[in-house]
Amino acid sequence: MFVGHALAAFAIAAAVTRRVGERPGRALTLGLVAGLFAAAPDVDIGYALVGVVSGLSAGSGPLGLASSFWETGNVVHRAVTHSLVVAPVVALAAAAWVDGRRPTQLVALAVASGLVAVTAAVGGGLAAFVTVAFVASALVISEAVRRRTDLSPRTTFALALFGLVSHPFGDVFTGEPPALLYPFGTEVLSARVALSTDPTLHLLGAFALEVATIWAALVVWSRLRAERDGRTVRPFDLPRRIAPRAVAGAGYAASVFVIPAPTLDLSYPFVFSVLAVGTVGFAPIRLRRYGRLAVAPEFAKPGLERSVFTGLTAVTLAAVAYGIAYFVGVA
Repeated sequence: MFVGHALAAFAIAAAVTRRVGERPGRALTLGLVAGLFAAAPDVDIGYALVGVVSGLSAGSGPLGLASSFWETGNVVHRAVTHSLVVAPVVALAAAAWVDGRRPTQLVALAVASGLVAVTAAVGGGLAAFVTVAFVASALVISEAVRRRTDLSPRTTFALALFGLVSHPFGDVFTGEPPALLYPFGTEVLSARVALSTDPTLHLLGAFALEVATIWAALVVWSRLRAERDGRTVRPFDLPRRIAPRAVAGAGYAASVFVIPAPTLDLSYPFVFSVLAVGTVGFAPIRLRRYGRLAVAPEFAKPGLERSVFTGLTAVTLAAVAYGIAYFVGVA
C-alpha cells in the first residue's frame, strides 16, 4: 500500500494542474513533487527494521519476520507522521528550505527543531526520533526540488501540504486508523473503514482500490508524456498499449486452491504472488496463433509504457479472477 499514496497524489496533482493550464511537462513535475511528499509519512515504518533484526536473531521464518516487522512498526506508525496538524508545519519547513537563502533555510531548521521538541515533550524520545526522520526526509525532497526544478517556495508549500495531508486518508482501509489530530488526543477514527464483513473480501476490496489508483496514475502519466512529446492522444487507444499476453493473468484464479485466503493479517502470499503476475508485461515473449508462446525479437526490449500497461492489466485480471473464484467458492 505504500506506493499508492505517492501515485494518488501524483495523479491528482498532475491532472488538476494540467486542467488549470500548466504545460504537460510542468504538470508531470508538479505531480512528481506532490507524490514524493505523499510518500514521506511512511518513513516511520523504518522503525520496523528493529523487529526484523530481532526476528532474524530469533531464527524466525518469513511469516514470523513479517509479523515482527508490523508489530514493531505499528508502535510508531501512523502517528506523528500522519497528522493533519503536523503536516502544515513540515510543509512550511520544506518550502522555506527550497528558498535557498541561508537565513530562510535556518528558519526551516528552526521550525523543524521546534516540531521535534514539541513531539519529544508529548510523545517521548521515540516519537522525537521518528519526527527527526520525517522532517529530514521532507528536507531531502526539498533539496532535490531546489536543485532540479524552478518551483517557488509557495508552490512547494502547496504541493508538500497536499501530499502530506492526502496520505493518511489512504490508510483508513488497512491496519490501525491514523492519528489525524496528533498531538491532540481527539480521536477522529476509532477503527478502519470496513469494505466487507468477510475479511478476505475486505482485503480484495482494498487491493482493488490500490490497483485503481495505480491505473489512474499510469493513465495520467501516459497522457501527459504524449502531450509533452507532441504525440497525438487518441481517446480510445488504451488497448493498443496492452500486449495480448496480459490475458495470462486470468490463470491466477487457480491459486485460490493453493494459497491461504488472504486477510489483512495474512496478505503476503496473495499480494506478492499476484504482483508477480505483472512480470509478464516485461517478458520478451508474445502469444502466437493457437496460444503458443514464442520469443519475439521485437519484444526483446519492450517499451516501458507498453510493458507497464501490460503488466498492470495482467495483475488486474489476476485479482479479478481470484476474487470471482473466491466468491464462487464461499457462495
